[in-house]
Amino acid sequence: MAEQRQRTLSTSGEALYNILALQKGATYDEIKKSYRKLALKYHPDKNPDNPEAAEKFKEINNAHATLTDLSKRNIYDKYGSLGLYVAEQFGEENVNTYFMLSSWWAKGLFAVCGLLTGCYLCCCLCCCFNCCCGKCKPKAPEGEQQEFCVSPEDLEEQIKNDMERDGETPIMLQPTNVTEKTQLIGDSHRSYRTES
Repeated sequence: MAEQRQRTLSTSGEALYNILALQKGATYDEIKKSYRKLALKYHPDKNPDNPEAAEKFKEINNAHATLTDLSKRNIYDKYGSLGLYVAEQFGEENVNTYFMLSSWWAKGLFAVCGLLTGCYLCCCLCCCFNCCCGKCKPKAPEGEQQEFCVSPEDLEEQIKNDMERDGETPIMLQPTNVTEKTQLIGDSHRSYRTES
């Protein structure tokens, strides 16, 4: 089982070509021609008593499906079966990122940064020192007042006081005996002018 798993996740990218009896870099027409030839030879209907032929037919179909799909073939040619596995797990667009981050130089860079800074949470610490602790927080320019929070109750009280001071009293309650009929038909003539 471990040998089969190792073969499945190889990084050489040649096993599928070997299954179709082709060289790496074969054209689409060569892949199609070889697939048809081998599929006829190992088809389960032509070999009803041979279970090995059925397994070989499955491998041939898998190799053909992978090598005829352009994006899968590019991943397979570059990263082998391991690349196809990564594409299934993380998506085809993330394969290059995965292999870049798992390379020896990315791991080394991560270790060096950790040793030089003493931690791996530099961004978090920088954010905390700038925002939470306030020691490194940028100072506001002189002449500008710093922003502060006002509770909703204080804000309502301030608006009410401003309106009373200006001679307007805020409407606190809606009329209760208003109906649609009384609003549409009225005894007095309504004026929509504003006094300025």
